[in-house]
Amino acid sequence: MNTPSAQKGHPKGLYVLFATEMWERFNYYGMRAILILFMTKALMFDKVFASNLYGSYTGLVYLTPLIGGYMADRYWGNQRSIIAGGLVMALGELVLFFCSTFYHSSPQLSTLLFFSGLGFMIAGNGFFKPNISSLVGQLYPKGDRRLDAAYTIFYMGINVGGAFGPFLCGLFGDTGNPDDFRWGFLIGCIGMLLSVVVQIMFHHKYVKSPEGNVLGLTPDNSPAIATKLTTIIGGLLLFSFVTIGLIYIDAKVFNYLFYLLIGSVTFIAIVIFSDKSLDPVEKSKVAVIFIVSFFVIFFWSAFEQAGASLTFFADEQTNRNLGFFTVPASWFQSLNSAFVVSFAPLFAWLWLILGKKEPSSPTKMALGLLFLSIGYLWIAFGVKNVQPGIKVSMIWLTGMYALHTCGELCLSPIGLSLVNQLAPAKFASLLMAVWFTANAFANKFAGVLSSLYPDNKTTNFLGIYEMSNLYSFFMLFVFMAGIASLILFFLTKKLQKMMQ
Repeated sequence: MNTPSAQKGHPKGLYVLFATEMWERFNYYGMRAILILFMTKALMFDKVFASNLYGSYTGLVYLTPLIGGYMADRYWGNQRSIIAGGLVMALGELVLFFCSTFYHSSPQLSTLLFFSGLGFMIAGNGFFKPNISSLVGQLYPKGDRRLDAAYTIFYMGINVGGAFGPFLCGLFGDTGNPDDFRWGFLIGCIGMLLSVVVQIMFHHKYVKSPEGNVLGLTPDNSPAIATKLTTIIGGLLLFSFVTIGLIYIDAKVFNYLFYLLIGSVTFIAIVIFSDKSLDPVEKSKVAVIFIVSFFVIFFWSAFEQAGASLTFFADEQTNRNLGFFTVPASWFQSLNSAFVVSFAPLFAWLWLILGKKEPSSPTKMALGLLFLSIGYLWIAFGVKNVQPGIKVSMIWLTGMYALHTCGELCLSPIGLSLVNQLAPAKFASLLMAVWFTANAFANKFAGVLSSLYPDNKTTNFLGIYEMSNLYSFFMLFVFMAGIASLILFFLTKKLQKMMQ
């Protein structure tokens, strides 16, 4: 008889979830790769506005899963939420396709469609994203040794989609002709529909618990009215209209998102630390989660320049001409995912052979920030003393993305694991919300930092650091990530004591 830990292979449900997530990430990263280029080359938004809008979009993408996860847990179940969210995202891509079809003939309609498309993408992601990964762990019995390998396989699915999405959407959408951006959005829509088809066709057959029960179905205590088709469609439309309004207001009326994020984290902190049922040890562990979440803001705000200022750099300052073919600027956004697939086994092997000498989780996260800083130092040297109008080799961007990927592998999976380990069971979901809120803050901040890109002008950061060229711009991230890394290194021993 096989015990759970002795079983070989993985449940077929893992590969259903792998394919579902892969096509969704294909859609999201493919669309993201051409988004800021579409804003500046077709819609003719200036770089400052486009950067800030990019930050608002990616920031809200990390906030809405809090709503989608809540709805799935209490009313709709995981599978229904995944399918509903996927269809709303596909609709968002289709709206962006029409936006990029009419931008010449009807600019006002095109702008309305653009904000609507982004709103649908944000709303759909909120229902899709939190529900797919939570199903992976439910495929295995408790204590199953295959679980770490399962999440590794699933993570590979994310990055296979993340590599091919920008490649194909860039190939057909980022051609140098702004009219072609629509084909990139249409390809993203097709990828999203494939994700939904995989779920509809194979979920009930293969995504089952070790006891053979189908996972992610409607919760037992869900009221019947919550799962009626009219309720679901009406709820999704209402939520989509809200997200359209949220991104429009932040971009055009009042920049409220930073205040909302700070308020959310403050509220969660008050709720948790005022809870008298938590003992001092548990509160100490919670404090570590808040501290490391603060430091990840510095990482992701620099890392997420990939879809904003680094895309400007790839498009305008990088020599992409191979003689027989000009590499689309959007293709560089495939590098991170390709490097993750290549480097992840190496890092897993490295932590294994270090054994007792393996660094603590906070130390690994400090190393992640250090790799990020070194990556920006690499590209800063690549542009130092380069005369205006001279394009630099692709090796500088490629090397930077390789170093950033090393940083990501030290920080991202380690941080998620740390939150899961330290969070008291009573507040597990709420503390995961802190992690995602920090990511949302970082993405919004990334847009603000991208707006400082010195495009034939002098910009400054907080009135204390002036940037008049690309070298000084990239050095901002060297200093920012480097200082955060050093502080986290110094705090490591203190954090380990707090972690007990």
